[in-house]
Amino acid sequence: MRNMEAAVVTDPGADRTGHSPRLRRLVGTGFTAALAATAATTLAAALARAAGADFEVHGGETVPLSGVAVVTGFFSAVGVVMAAALLRLSARPARRFVWTALSLTAVSLIPPLLLGASAATTTALVGLHLVPAAVMIPALTRSLGTRAG
Repeated sequence: MRNMEAAVVTDPGADRTGHSPRLRRLVGTGFTAALAATAATTLAAALARAAGADFEVHGGETVPLSGVAVVTGFFSAVGVVMAAALLRLSARPARRFVWTALSLTAVSLIPPLLLGASAATTTALVGLHLVPAAVMIPALTRSLGTRAG
């Protein structure tokens, strides 16, 4: 009688940790892009402050540069997680990511308009939403569109 063991089908592209090279490449690209987006956004905020944006919101509360950096880093990481989920769940992850990321970016432009801040601060805050999007969306889209092998 033959020994009958259950066969386990695995992804031939997966390594010992179970992560595909595409996922690792996506996370690496995302981490690098998040650092670049955070640096670029923080620099843009510093330049906007030097140009006259006071970043006062909610009756005198001032948004610090460190706050800009932390929020940018956090939402960049959310973008990487979203891209990784789409890589796993979608037949067209790059296309789905672009539409989702652009939609969320558009929605993120609304709150700065509702804060009652000065025109310079409002303009700066809108711009500060676009800077990381301009870094993260193309980087993650390229990584999602790359086929292994």
